[in-house]
This record gives sequence, structure tokens and C-alpha cells, in this order.
Amino acid sequence: MKIVIMDDTIVNPGDLSWKQIEKLGQLTVYSGQAAGMDELIRRASDADIILADLPEVPHGLIEACPKLKGIFLFATGYDSVDLEAAKKRNIVVCNVPSYGTAAVSQYAISLLLAICSNIDFYSEKVHEGLWLNRSKEIVGEHRLIELEGKTMGIIGFGKIGQRVGLIAKAMGMNIIAYNRSQNDAGRAIGEYVTLDELLERSDVISLHAPLNEQSRHIINAAAIEKMKDGVIVINNGRGGLIDSKALADALISRKVYAAGLDVVDGEPIASDDPLLSAPHCIITPHISWLPREARQKIVDCCEENIKAFLEGKPVNNVAV
Repeated sequence: MKIVIMDDTIVNPGDLSWKQIEKLGQLTVYSGQAAGMDELIRRASDADIILADLPEVPHGLIEACPKLKGIFLFATGYDSVDLEAAKKRNIVVCNVPSYGTAAVSQYAISLLLAICSNIDFYSEKVHEGLWLNRSKEIVGEHRLIELEGKTMGIIGFGKIGQRVGLIAKAMGMNIIAYNRSQNDAGRAIGEYVTLDELLERSDVISLHAPLNEQSRHIINAAAIEKMKDGVIVINNGRGGLIDSKALADALISRKVYAAGLDVVDGEPIASDDPLLSAPHCIITPHISWLPREARQKIVDCCEENIKAFLEGKPVNNVAV
């Protein structure tokens, strides 16, 4: 069984081991992003199994690799994989469903606290020798926000959304949530509401929904119009959940007070993305999942996914 890791530089930049994968077949590991489709095909052409992140599985790769039997993703999301093509070829496509619950929820709260506490700004002022300079201009532009008693609306109330809710609740926030399904675990954390009610009531909106046809640009100009003035928007789920121009316009008009984003609609971010020049907008390069502990969970889950596949009992198969 020939196994190919398409690019190991992000999941394992050198602080993890591939030994547990090596035990499962003849392993080839590539480092560095492929230059284009031809290079991707060259890497995968002789593989029975590939391990890859989403950018490494573009449309057309499946047809170009006749031996391919399994695609094992280093990720939870699978929206860029051609699942129909995989189904036609009986190719298993397995994701890693819950490795990032702790890391991603922690990062979502970190984005919120970065906005509400402005720690970096005030630390810089102290290092500049401005400890005593508490001018109205500085305080007004970089005010601190107390979260206790405020309402967080969570769009997408699965494992990560619920963990974010638990943390926010521990800080004294009121939790409301919009999700296609409901469960008792969610009810113990917050109140399920309609999307419109969530938009209207929330002081903070945090997005953790999967990206699909129904959720794409769920935050658009019309949705923002329904929000409170001065709302805070957090997104470290999927970039396509937000219409970038609509959010940028709302930040400029101050309808939205601030945004904390670890994902954007189109990655890496384009140089002309309007969010880059929007005020009060924190953008980080899709790194919520980056802690070593979370990446080890990815490798562990991929090992279990491959073992189950080799035993003829695939798990976490999204191409069904």
C-alpha cells in the first residue's frame, strides 16, 4: 500500500513523527507546497492513499490518479474536495472531525479578548514610555470592554461552538445559539434561537458553522443590518461564512465595532481584500488549529482512519 503525504510542512514542521503512519504502508513524504496541478499529480500519481490538507486536493486530481483509493484529510472541513468524483471511483474521503475543539475554541475567545482588552496596544504604549499618558484620545480609540452580562450569539453550535459557549458563559456572558439541530448539551449551555433573533440580540457573534450552500455568506449586508450597532464579530470557522465587503463596509461605518478573524473568504487573503484596510479588524492566517497538541491529534486520527480503511470498515468517511 503506497501512502503519500502531499505536504508535511504545516501539520508537522519537524516537531512530530510520522512513524505511526510509516507502519501502515510504504510512505513517501513531500515537504513544501506544490508549484501547481502538474506537481500535485506527480506527487499523487502512484499513490493508493494520500494524506493532504484542502488546498492539496483540487478538482481534477482524483481523475488524474487512477490508483487512488483513499483521501485522508488533515482537517475537519472537506468543502473543496470533489466528493462526487470520489463516490464514482469508490474512493474513501476521511476527515478529522474533532481534533480542534480545545484549540479552536481557545483561539476564538483569544480573538474576542484581543478586541475587548487591547493588551497589545497598551503594552506597546508602556514600552514607548507612555505609562502616565492616559489621554482621552488613547482611551477612546482603544477602550476596554467588560464582557460579563453581554450576550454572545453562536452560529454553529456543535462541539466547538458549545465549547466556546462554555468559556464565554464562565466569563458571565449570556449564550444564545443558532444551529440546524438541537441537543441537551447545547440547552445546558445556552438558548436556541432563530437566526434573526440571534442577529438582533447579540453583542458578540461567533461563527462555528460548516460551510455549505446554506451557510455561505450567512453574514452579509442584510444580516448585518439586523445586528445591534457596535456588535463584535468573531470568525475562526470558515471564511466563506462572511461576505468580506459587507463586513468591511460595516466596520467603516462602525455598525460593527470590531472583527476578529482567523479565516477569510479566499485564502491566502488577496492583497485587495477590503478587510485589510478596514478599521478595528484583526486578521490572523488561519492558525487556530496550530498548537502541537492539536496537530498530534490530527496525526493520531489519520492513523486510526487509515487502519479502519485497511480493515474494510472506514470511519469518518464523508464521501458517502
